[in-house]
Parts: sequence; structure tokens; C-alpha cells
Amino acid sequence: MPVLTSTSKALQTHSVTKQKVLFVTSEIADLVKTGGLGDVSAALPRAMSPLHDVRVLIPGYPQVVNSDNPIHVVGELGGHAALPPCKIGRMDMKDGLVIYVLLCPELYEREGTPYGANNGRDWPDNHIRFARLGLAAAEIAAGQGMVHWKPDLVHAHDWPAGLAPAYMHWRGLKTPTLFTIHNLAYQGVVSRGCCPELGIPAHAMQQEGLEFYGKLSFLKAGMAYSSHITTVSATYAEEITTPEFGCGLDGFLSSKAQQGQLSGIPNGIDDSWESATDPHLVCPFSLNDWDGKAVNAAHVRDLFELEPSTGPLFAVVSRLVFQKGLDLTEGVSEFIVNAGGQIAIIGRGEPEEEQAMRELALRFPGQVGVRIGFNETDARRMFAGSDFLLMPSRYEPCGLSQMYAQRFGSLPVARRTGGLADTIEDGVTGFLFDESSIPSYQEALRRAFYVFDQPDLLNAMRCRAMTQPFNWCKAVQPYAKLYDELVGRSVGKSGTY
Repeated sequence: MPVLTSTSKALQTHSVTKQKVLFVTSEIADLVKTGGLGDVSAALPRAMSPLHDVRVLIPGYPQVVNSDNPIHVVGELGGHAALPPCKIGRMDMKDGLVIYVLLCPELYEREGTPYGANNGRDWPDNHIRFARLGLAAAEIAAGQGMVHWKPDLVHAHDWPAGLAPAYMHWRGLKTPTLFTIHNLAYQGVVSRGCCPELGIPAHAMQQEGLEFYGKLSFLKAGMAYSSHITTVSATYAEEITTPEFGCGLDGFLSSKAQQGQLSGIPNGIDDSWESATDPHLVCPFSLNDWDGKAVNAAHVRDLFELEPSTGPLFAVVSRLVFQKGLDLTEGVSEFIVNAGGQIAIIGRGEPEEEQAMRELALRFPGQVGVRIGFNETDARRMFAGSDFLLMPSRYEPCGLSQMYAQRFGSLPVARRTGGLADTIEDGVTGFLFDESSIPSYQEALRRAFYVFDQPDLLNAMRCRAMTQPFNWCKAVQPYAKLYDELVGRSVGKSGTY
């Protein structure tokens, strides 16, 4: 459970009218998580709680319904087009966070991830599943469903929630909406033939609506019909207005930026990421007391069946997908091993990438170890035990792993892109390289090996990394200001935005 003590204290001086905010997401780390969206969905509403009444809406996956948290049915929603009727349950977390659960067994109660089966393939009816989520958000915003709570603002996240602002617009609701892009590459693109199933009006299939190269895009719907768009770092907000990073939407996003409707607000990490107190760690440690770090390193080596070594330990804690540049890590692995380093890799993702990681471990037995899957305890021990974290991402909207690693004294070796560029100070708290190429990556690794051989310099960099201010208060303040502006602007224009 995220702990937000210092964030809450930092916000005590901020006095505003508490707004009611519905946070619409497809995952939350307390219950079900596949990536950073789950972490943000768990931490940001809690960090915002001193300022606003933020409640979360999430589908009723098995991981949610079968958790130890009681669910009380508080409303019912009718069907629309091919979207089935559903119920709304309320789950009250022990720390006070309210989660509304969309109960629709035929859509959500399936074994697998929020998005697909355990074989890694997406569910073919995801357009129905997540349109139902977006419509439920719109209906709650309209005061329907007997929830007895009506938001002043709806904050929708990524493509699964993209139709929430759209349904609100089509139904004439004046409630302001904020749409956050966590990863532009995942757009929820489906055939325009799905429009009747989803109850999408014909006039929405236009360039300024949700039309995307002859198809329809859930992500573009969220951007087109929301009051404002944010993404999760300042650099990424600039990058996505360019053809290299814009995924076909750079022109649309450039227009939004010129209108002042696009901004970048970096994510944070919660106060549970503290090496001196984290109960997940084999042994705690603190600044200038590295004995505990060595104990965690020995545990990681044993867990990944790596040989005893006095060389540097490199960690990869990542979704195993093309975006993350894992092929580049494959390309530099021989250099790392020959220089005396070892690599521990944990994650799951695309079947092809998982197989490539297994083959890498077979290629370097005792020097490269791989565990396909993910659990929080192993990941935290890897951050704590490693000397360096490898993040050669082709693009990285924000990234959380580099912040976790720095907090635990592991120096990131990362590409200078998106949130990595914003949160790593090259040569001070980590190492950055510019090109998605093995030579560029390898040059950063040479600098990492050099620092590892200079204990005073290594420890100085670790201390700087561990004291970086990555807590949520830096993100909460701009979000809180934006919430107030959007609600105030809506009220100031007599309910129109």
C-alpha cells in the first residue's frame, strides 16, 4: 500500500476548494498491474486526497473482485448499443481510497491480464470492454446509476479510458475532462465498423474527432474530446509533437500544444521507496552504509543463479517489449560480461522478447540470469542489490524504474529520451546516451564501469541519486492547479467548456 506521509505534509499549505474527481483507469497497483499506469493509479489519487475527493473507477477483473476488499453494489447502468448493462460496486480501501468497480462478468471476469489472455494475445472484444468503462464514467458524471456521488471533473487515463470524454461530449455533459497519455504508442485502434457496436455517432468519424487513418482510435477520442491533455514528462510532451515520436498524431498534438491544451507533468514515486525501511529488502541500508546493499546483491545473484562476483551487477526490471530496447541490451551483453559485469533480468511481455531473454541467459550461464514474470519483492531487491539499472528505451514517456533505482542507490544507464532525460543527471545520478545504437549505449557503459572502479566517486553518485526529490508532491501541485483551473473555467463559462 503506498505511503504518502511526506507528500501529505507538503500539501498542507495548499488551500483550495475540494473538487470531486473521478479517476478512470484500467489498472491500479493495489489490485492489478501491468506497468507504470497501475503505480500512478494507486499513488496519485492518494497523494491528491488532502486537496480533492478523488475516487477511482476500474473494471471488475478477477484480481479486483476476488481481492480481500468487500464490494458493495451501489448502482446499476443500462446497456447501450452492443455494450451490456452492468452494476457498480464500491470498494473502500483501508486508507480511505474509494474505488468504484464496474461489475460485468461477461466482459471482465477472465483469467489473464487486463488486456488479454495469459498467452499474451489481446482479447478480441477489448473495444467493447473498454468502451463500457468509458460509458460508465460518462454515466456517473451525469449522475446516473444511483452512485450518490457526482464528479466535478473526470480524469481519464490512456486509451482504455479514451471514450470517457467522448461519451460525455456526445451526451452534452458540461463536466470538464482531463486526459492523460501514459504511452502514445498504445492507441486502441479498431475498425470503423465497430462504431454501431459502440454507439458512436457518425459525425465523430472525422479528422478532428476519433478518426485515425480510416479507423477509430480510443486514444485520439480522449485527446479530441477532453478539456485538456497531459502526458507524463515535459520532454515527452515536446517529443510527441514531432514525427519521430508522434505515432501518426504529431500534427494533431502540435495543434493542441499551440492552443495551450497539452502539458507535461512528471510522475513521482511514493514514500515506500526508502532503502532504510522497506520491508521487502533482505537487508536495509542507508546513505554511506552499503553493507545492506551488498547483502541484497548476494541474494539477487543467488536468485538468478549467477556466480559469486566482485564485479558490477546490472539489473533489467522491465516489460519485455520492443519499446524497451532489449535487443540493444542483448547487443552489449558480451561487452558487459567480458568486462566483469553480470546481468539480472525480470519481466514479462511479448512472447518473442521473452524468448530472446531466455536465450540470452543460455548464452551466458552464470553471468546472465532471467526470470519471466514479475513480483514486487524480487523487483525491489533487484533495485536495492544492483549497481546499475539498464534502460535503453527507444522512447520512455516518464519511466518509474529509473526513479526506483536511484532511490535505492542503483545508477541508471539510459537513453536520453522522455522522462529519462528529465530525471537522470548524466554523470551525477546516472549515465545517459543519445542514440538507439550499440556504440552509443556501450560508451555510456564504459563510463559506468570506470565509476564502479572508483569507490569514492561511485558512492558520491549513489548518494546524489538516493536524495533526488522524486516524491509525488512535485506532480500533485501542478495537477491540483490544473483541476482547479478546469473546474473554475467550466463554472465561469456557465457550464460550457
